[in-house]
Amino acid sequence: MKLYQFDPAPASRRVDIFLKEADVSIATEQLNVRDGDQFKEPFNSLNPFHCVPFLELSDGTVISETLAICRYLEESNQGKINLFGSTPKDRASIEMWNRRLEIDGYIPLMAGIRNKFERFDGKVLAGTRNDLKRSDIIVKRGEDSARILFERLDKYLDKYLFVAGKEFSVADITLFSTLELANNIGLNLDEYVNILDLKTRLSERDAFKK
Repeated sequence: MKLYQFDPAPASRRVDIFLKEADVSIATEQLNVRDGDQFKEPFNSLNPFHCVPFLELSDGTVISETLAICRYLEESNQGKINLFGSTPKDRASIEMWNRRLEIDGYIPLMAGIRNKFERFDGKVLAGTRNDLKRSDIIVKRGEDSARILFERLDKYLDKYLFVAGKEFSVADITLFSTLELANNIGLNLDEYVNILDLKTRLSERDAFKK
């Protein structure tokens, strides 16, 4: 297997944290997506979505998307720690929170960042080069969506140690990456005391240290 990454990319960072938490060792190649490596061969043929990360298996199968990669590595027994849940209830709860964090936070904030900053001109959609224009409306919608999510999650964390309950899971990795995006777009998170407490605790874990 070989994992194709670009360390500065948020999605790549999520996989990197997972690998460290699950104690998975895998051959990795860095692609400089800023310079367009992903559009060159053989990477263009390997992954037509032109995004990192993506995982090439020994039989030629290519898996892209962060959670799909992490789930494959866990379910194929590559890792020593279970981060997707070990019971039907745990797996469902982790999946629920992970989806909610992505739908209401990670994805809207990523879209907001790509629409806010000039460096994404021509790259508003990840994995593309086109003339789509940046939009302030998308920036505001991303920020508003994230605030609603954080308000709900902060109240929930009054009762729970981690996002999906008592145990650390892949959903906490998604939250941490979402909070990094919120910081990058300039959101003030000071009012979300429980979320910031969890972020501090996550930051202290070796896997989260850059």
